Amino acid sequence: MILSVSHLSHGFGEREIYEDVSFRLLKGEHVGLVGANGEGKSTFFSLITGKISPDRGKIEWAKNVRVGYLDQHAILEKGKTIGDILRSAFDYLYQIETYLNELYERMGTEENTDELMEEAGTLQDVLSNNDFYSIDQKVSEIASAFELDGFGLDRDVSELSGGQRTRVLLAKLLLEKPDILLLDEPTNYLDENHISWLKSYLQEYENAFILISHDISFLNDVVNLIYHVDHLSLTRYVGNYDKFLAEYEVRKAHKEAAYERQQKEIADLKDFIARNKARVATRNMAMSRQKKLDNMEMITLDSQRPKPTFQFLEDRASARVVFSAENLVIGYGTPLSKPIDFTLERGQKVAITGTNGIGKTTLLKSLLGMIPSVSGRVERGSYLSVGYFEQEIEPSDHSCLEEVWNAFPSKTNGEVRALLAKCGLTAEHIESKVRILSGGEQAKVRLCKLMNVPSNVLLLDEPTNHLDPEAKEELKRALKAYKGSVLLVCHEPEFYRDVVSEIKNMEEFSLLL
Repeated sequence: MILSVSHLSHGFGEREIYEDVSFRLLKGEHVGLVGANGEGKSTFFSLITGKISPDRGKIEWAKNVRVGYLDQHAILEKGKTIGDILRSAFDYLYQIETYLNELYERMGTEENTDELMEEAGTLQDVLSNNDFYSIDQKVSEIASAFELDGFGLDRDVSELSGGQRTRVLLAKLLLEKPDILLLDEPTNYLDENHISWLKSYLQEYENAFILISHDISFLNDVVNLIYHVDHLSLTRYVGNYDKFLAEYEVRKAHKEAAYERQQKEIADLKDFIARNKARVATRNMAMSRQKKLDNMEMITLDSQRPKPTFQFLEDRASARVVFSAENLVIGYGTPLSKPIDFTLERGQKVAITGTNGIGKTTLLKSLLGMIPSVSGRVERGSYLSVGYFEQEIEPSDHSCLEEVWNAFPSKTNGEVRALLAKCGLTAEHIESKVRILSGGEQAKVRLCKLMNVPSNVLLLDEPTNHLDPEAKEELKRALKAYKGSVLLVCHEPEFYRDVVSEIKNMEEFSLLL
């Protein structure tokens, strides 16, 4: 057994996350850790990696297991290059080399060197067996596989897009060759090509991994076990996501049927007791029924989590042409694209696709006038009411209630709470700070603010990142119902194909490819 978790309980303040849960990971198991936003999936990773300690319970790893963790919240230090990050995968080998050099220095000053030579030989074998002397070649190969070499291994990581950053972290993780992979939403920010590459890699991966993902297609193709996080518990299912969902619905239906039968039995028992406890002839029978009722193990149904309901408020219609770009070259001083001619008309819905770092976000910001174009021009139509969902934004220290109330100060406390509840957030979430919420819950807060400002054109930059399947489906429905124009950057064909009428691939205009 690689990992054993037994009787684990954990919470934050008054909020319970897990209660008496157990988990096991065996060699070769490919586990999908699934559940709604905010149920505690990333918290589970923090617990088993020792970032936080459980309130109760035991977490035991097998001896000498090397764990590789792709953390969606990992910070890449400014001043470090892509090459620095990739080579840091071999830090333990560099440390061995440093110690080995110290041994060689000691051999030149000490008389009895037999033990030193033996230790040095052992360490030399470790370096050789781990291809220490071909690190630069391995770094070059993985950089090429993830298309990181196109913009230079000496590039500062603070300048990277979300997708480029994820690719760097993933490449470093694979260079480390750990015994077990912990992957927290690895497909967020990755484009379709790299998602396909990662899918193939995980399908052939011999070791164990635990994967958090809301990408159902991806999960179905790579996992053979599901652990479902739901209402403080962790339940194991054999098979992929579709098999889990089918079995979960069956279990849920059986429990609901058993609950209804028990409720009827309880009502019958109470009725019999009430009618017969005062009569001498039937008092003993009534007492027997009361004893049965007192000893009955009650079935309780899980409280229903609020389902999100998304609806974008619509403003008056815009002019026929929303955006018109002519010979537009985008970039930050340096050209990132060839000249682009592009027109978005009233009511049109277009998906922007293409590999990471190619300029999708830059195009949106150029169309909005948030950044100047390198050359060319953009014309914006009359009567535009723009709603913009940014891909990355620093979460605030406000509570969800404060965050939305500040955006709509004329509304009452109750009205703001109702807006947030409509987006699928519980009372507990509403009073929590935005910063401590999961990525999916933060996205729902941002969508809440966006939806309640009337608009006639929406620019959405990767809005599905972090959203659970239920929220994704509701967002898809809301966008299809929206009568305004939509410009959507997204890496999930299953999502955008049902929403848009046109797909524009930015790779056609790239100077990087």
